[in-house]
Order: sequence, then structure tokens, then C-alpha cells
Amino acid sequence: MSGQAMGRGVLRPDAAASVVELRRHPPAPELAPYVEFYWNPRWDLRGRPDHEQKVLAHPSVHLVLEDVGPLVYGVQRALFVRVLRGAGQVFGVKFRPGGFRPFTVGPVVDLLDRTVPAEQLLSARFGADAGARVASLSPAVLALDDLGAMAALADRFLLGLLPSLTPDPRVAEVADLVARITGRPHSFRVDDLARQLGIPVRRLQRLFAQYVGASPKWVLRRARLHEAAARADEGPGVDWAALAADLGYADQAHLTRDFAAAVGTPPARYAGGRVAKP
Repeated sequence: MSGQAMGRGVLRPDAAASVVELRRHPPAPELAPYVEFYWNPRWDLRGRPDHEQKVLAHPSVHLVLEDVGPLVYGVQRALFVRVLRGAGQVFGVKFRPGGFRPFTVGPVVDLLDRTVPAEQLLSARFGADAGARVASLSPAVLALDDLGAMAALADRFLLGLLPSLTPDPRVAEVADLVARITGRPHSFRVDDLARQLGIPVRRLQRLFAQYVGASPKWVLRRARLHEAAARADEGPGVDWAALAADLGYADQAHLTRDFAAAVGTPPARYAGGRVAKP
């Protein structure tokens, strides 16, 4: 697998691709308004050193089936770090931005920077039976190897929750807003976006708190950092001043501060430390 196939946000993707096989699968069509895709990283490091993987997360909520049980990860603003050892796999459900709102009882911002047992969260929203079913889903899915069969079990569980959902047009509206921001981060400022939509900035902020779980300013900044990291992972030689201007930063220093705060090292140093492809 190439580093590029790891997806945006995965730092040092070439190194990650050398130790992790990342598979993706679409959800059932009825779930597409809520779920972007299923993801399944697998690794076998037996006899090899542990691997520390760092990720700049997206503005999405994830339901992750792990050996310890199913967990719901809210939007993670800090650098996400996972140490992989031995052999294993997890299975994740990446909800579209805004897509998890119908599956929880409160605003999605309540999950910001938190990891919550899925049984607890879904029991509060759908009842104890849903909690028990998601608890049993982890071992059932992780016992499988075939990705299609794993996805079918996840589909069956989530489709069983759909009759309890009230149609909410704002789910699609918010997903479209986030896609507009992340697709062209250089073109937006929060004030400009609110003006284009014809709504006050505070209303836009409340909408994102309710549905996305992070502020529009954070979503915009994270999209810019994803682009900067992707460019840095291409190796040294990036014109950082030009990239800062392209991404809408006031100057290169602003980009450098944002990148260093999120990743832990300035972009030029990060690019210089890139691991060559095997």
C-alpha cells in the first residue's frame, strides 16, 4: 500500500503504509447520509519494533470496534497517537461531519476531545438493547477477516437504529458546509462563510457545535494543516511562504506556528525528517 492511500491526516504515511494495511468499505446505501465509510487497519509487528502512529484527526465522530470494546471517539483536536504492537486490527465507522448528531442525545460538542464507551452512549439514545448489541458487535466483527462480512455486520447493526431516527435536513446541510470548507480551505474565512450563507457568525458556530462537535474556525484550520502536512510528506523543497499564502495565512510565521502547535515540530523540520520510501 502506498503512503498516499493512507489518507489525509495520517502523518508519515509512507512509514505507516510499511506496517499497516488499511482497508475501506462503503456503508449500505441507506446509511450513506450518515456514514462516510468503514475503515479497517490491520498490522502484524510480531518480532518487529512497536510502531507509533500519529494522526491529525478530521472533523468526524468515529465508532471504533476494538479488543477493549466499542468506543465512540468525538472530534479530537490534539494530535492522536496510537502505539501498535504485536498483531491486531480494529474496525471503525467514520461518520460524516454532522452525521452522528441523530445517534446521540445531546450536541456533538459534548463529545469533543472525549472517548466514550459506545454501549453507554447508544443505550442513552436508543435503549439498553442497542447498548447490548453494540457491545457484542466488537468481538463478532473482529473475529472476521473478510472485510465485506465485517461491513455487513456493521450495516445490520446501524440499519437497525435507523427507524428510531427523525429525518433532519440539517445533517446534509452541515456535511455540505464542511465539504466546502475542507475542499477549498484557502477560499474561506469564517466571517466570509457566514456572510455567504446569510446567517450570523454565532448561529454558524452554534450549528457546528450541535452537529460537528468543533467550531468552523477549527475545521478550517485543520483542513489547512492537512494540506500543509500532505505537502511536507512529499519531502523537503516546499516553498512554505507560497504555501502559507495559498492556504490563506497572513504569513509563513502563522502557518509555522499552527503546524508546530498541532504536530509538535515546524513544517520544514517535519519535511526534512521524512522517512524515505522502502
